[in-house]
Amino acid sequence: MNTEMMDRETLISKWLNNELNDQELEAFKMLEDYDDLVKLSDGVQAFKADDYNTSAELERVLKTIKTTKKQPSNWVKPWMRVAAILAICFSIYFYTTTIDTKVTTEFAQKTTIELPDNSSVNLNAKSLLAFNKNSWKNEREVTLEGEAFFKVAKGSSFQVITKSGTIKVYGTQFNVKQRDTYFEVICYEGLVGVTFNSQETKLKPGDSFLIIDGKQIAKEKENSATPSWLNNESTFKSLPYKEVIAEFERQYHVTFKLQNIDANQLFTGSFAHNNLEVALKAITLPLHVTYSKTNGTITLKRE
Repeated sequence: MNTEMMDRETLISKWLNNELNDQELEAFKMLEDYDDLVKLSDGVQAFKADDYNTSAELERVLKTIKTTKKQPSNWVKPWMRVAAILAICFSIYFYTTTIDTKVTTEFAQKTTIELPDNSSVNLNAKSLLAFNKNSWKNEREVTLEGEAFFKVAKGSSFQVITKSGTIKVYGTQFNVKQRDTYFEVICYEGLVGVTFNSQETKLKPGDSFLIIDGKQIAKEKENSATPSWLNNESTFKSLPYKEVIAEFERQYHVTFKLQNIDANQLFTGSFAHNNLEVALKAITLPLHVTYSKTNGTITLKRE
């Protein structure tokens, strides 16, 4: 694409977003179809549709513009130029109104996210949260992969969508953990509705909903005010050892190899997130397991 075409597209894009400076505005007014653009402005801003393939249509329009620019100007039909302008405007409109805000964390990383309604989310290591700012007033909805603790402001229905199930919230504090075959929701305040396999379960403060390998697991009442990982500690109560190992890997960015160890044996205990050696002892001594380290790989062995 030549420089002239790029300049033209940049000017149109900035004009649609009210970002033209004085010099760019003068250049924009010099475009041969300036009058057509101005006349279309009000109609384009009011345009809405349910389904539009932004990328494909923009590519088609750019090809059309490139082709028609090579022909003498008197050969270009006015309706083709108008259609091209409309397509570019529609593309920009839908891109800016449907794009999601995505926040991700890496190994050994946590972060806090402020949602548009002042609800807050603490995102644990190796997790992803996505939401749409533009539709937030009409639909408070987030998508979660990983683990997060939510403090939801009062208001309309609030939903957390995961691969395993959907959590409907009624103004509350709760924790959601969705990792492969592990799905857990703990309510700390208010009321939470967890939909799993099309069936909703209501959780009151202290209640938990836990699915491991497709099976629902009963849990004791939660007595803590917040999940332990917010204080840089992971706590487990009669959970499979493989879940302990998986969480350890996310918090310390290491890889485990198990020798002569049953990964499904139940483990009760905790480990801190700020000291590797202490954490390793915390998950091995109770099970009489030894460990050795080679670079980023840790081998656990039972004699």
